Amino acid sequence: NCEWLMGSKAGRQALKSGSSTRTTVSIDNATQQNEDAARARESRSNETMTTDSAPKILVADDDLEILALVARHLSSLPAEIVEASDGEEALRLARRERPALVVLDVMMPGMSGWEVCREIREDESLRGTGVIMLTGIGERLNEMTSPLYGADGFLDKPFELDDLTDKVREVLAGRGSA
Repeated sequence: NCEWLMGSKAGRQALKSGSSTRTTVSIDNATQQNEDAARARESRSNETMTTDSAPKILVADDDLEILALVARHLSSLPAEIVEASDGEEALRLARRERPALVVLDVMMPGMSGWEVCREIREDESLRGTGVIMLTGIGERLNEMTSPLYGADGFLDKPFELDDLTDKVREVLAGRGSA
């Protein structure tokens, strides 16, 4: 079991694995890392073949460690994973890749996850796409705001990866993509 202990985006993030190990990662040079990671993801995405049996899941988070953790975890499902590190990239990839599900961080620079969700809901070609919001802004606010933008579900950070798996399966089944 892994759990993210959230701090400010400009501060430090920690990953707690099990009950005793703690690794602290400094989030410096995030912009360069995001650009490098986006190029690598774009390259992998262009090389990946789509299978009819596995749904495509787009994961978007500006925190590269969380993005990698969530994408790696979801890759254990029978699904093709596509990654984005900001809202604009997420919307561009959603329109190009037509995923069955988008897992969005709310607080991203430029275009927020809520704005991406609203754009997905307004795009007729993405009508069948499920959306799950991930955020550390607080359960009550997330619970009230996510449905307003058309999200199918939400999880508050920190969250258990098993809860994410359950939510992904629930939304995919509800959208007929499971």
